[in-house]
Amino acid sequence: MNTTSTPPYATGRACRSGPFPRRSLEIGAIVLGFVYWWPVGLALLAWKLTGYPAVNEMRDAARRNFGSWDAARPASRFARAFEAANRGTGNAAFDEYRRAELDRLEAQRRALEEESRAFTNFVEELKRAKDREQFDAFMAQRRAGGTDGTRSI
Repeated sequence: MNTTSTPPYATGRACRSGPFPRRSLEIGAIVLGFVYWWPVGLALLAWKLTGYPAVNEMRDAARRNFGSWDAARPASRFARAFEAANRGTGNAAFDEYRRAELDRLEAQRRALEEESRAFTNFVEELKRAKDREQFDAFMAQRRAGGTDGTRSI
C-alpha cells in the first residue's frame, strides 16, 4: 500500500484546468485577448468555461446539433416553397384540385405579364410619338424663322 500522495494539481486529474502555472497563463491570455481584440478574449473565455473541449468534440457537437438540420432544409425559402408546392398531401382529389388551381394561377400570371409588356410598349410608343412631335415642331420653327439654332452672345 502506497501512503505517499501527490497533490491533485500536479497530476491534472483532480481539476481539468491543470496545475496553477497553466491556469495563470490561460487567464493572462484571456486578459490580453480582451485588451488587444475582444472577440479573441471572449472565445478564450468561452473555451475555458466549457471545460476545454477538444476541436473534434466541438465539431462533433456542431454536427449533432446543426448538421442534420442544414442537410434537411433547402438553401432558400424559394426552394422550400417550391418543394412544398410539389409535394403531395396523400389526398388525390385535393392534389388534383391544387394542381388545377396552380395551373390557373400560372396562366393568369402569364396573361398579366403579357398585358404589362403590352402596356410598357404602348407607353414607349407614346414617348416616341411625343418626342417625334416635339422634334418636328422644333424643325418647323427653325425652318420658318431662318435661325440656325445657334445663339450669338
